[in-house]
Amino acid sequence: MAQSARMELAHAMGQFRTTVGTMTMRSTSTDQPTSLAEAPMRQARNSAAFWIAIGRCRGHEVIRRRGFVAVDGDERAGLRILIQEPDLDPGELAELSELARRAAGPVNAEDPFSSTDLSHLGMRSRQMPIMLRPPGPVDEPVLDVIRVQQPEDLQAAERIVIEGFELARFEPYRPGELFPMALIKQPGVDVFVALHGDVAAGACVRVVDGGVGGHYWVGTSPAFRSRGVGRAVMLGSLAHLADLPVTLTASKLGRPLYESLGYTAATSSTWWASPHVTASR
Repeated sequence: MAQSARMELAHAMGQFRTTVGTMTMRSTSTDQPTSLAEAPMRQARNSAAFWIAIGRCRGHEVIRRRGFVAVDGDERAGLRILIQEPDLDPGELAELSELARRAAGPVNAEDPFSSTDLSHLGMRSRQMPIMLRPPGPVDEPVLDVIRVQQPEDLQAAERIVIEGFELARFEPYRPGELFPMALIKQPGVDVFVALHGDVAAGACVRVVDGGVGGHYWVGTSPAFRSRGVGRAVMLGSLAHLADLPVTLTASKLGRPLYESLGYTAATSSTWWASPHVTASR
């Protein structure tokens, strides 16, 4: 179906702007108080929910332990490690280390608590802020934002993320490798695309799990940077999350945008990556 025809259909079905947030979510509980001190644990749990979902959709092995979650992929996807507790025991650290040593592809590890040292694996680290947005009103985006439902729209989001984050390991492009179609069928997981005119210009993934929202792969096509696309796709994906706290891990370039949307930096997360590999989000 041509893109213009899809847009007309999306309008007719109420996918744009005012109804972009009508998707079902796992939980709308707001019983827990919103606290910056809770941000690392909330980010850890939400990130694990996202990577478990994407790992299963890709058919990769998902390993769950008390202190970490690992998604063991192929030579292009690599190994993703998500630290879940600030106090890994020696057995967990040994298992995690062995997984990293035998990984088929690049290794990325996310430690929201900045408490686990992986330098013995020859990995390099960097710090990025964990940010928390408390429950509150959300403005309407100035661009049209759609919740992805069609394969062609998911592929557009996939290409935006690969290009925007310069994920060279996913080139040459293979449709559905980064974002399998099954991903948007996972409970609590939604992919959004912002349109600049008729062109898909920005994308992000939103995950709602346990009464907390989280954002991943917030990217803009290089041809549409500095045109308000990132703000639009964030606002569109925040629609109907006014009653939930929302977390994310911010890049240096993205932090000013997130602060303008009501996010506050809570603490620094340590991201570890294989040598010569850019830590991916």
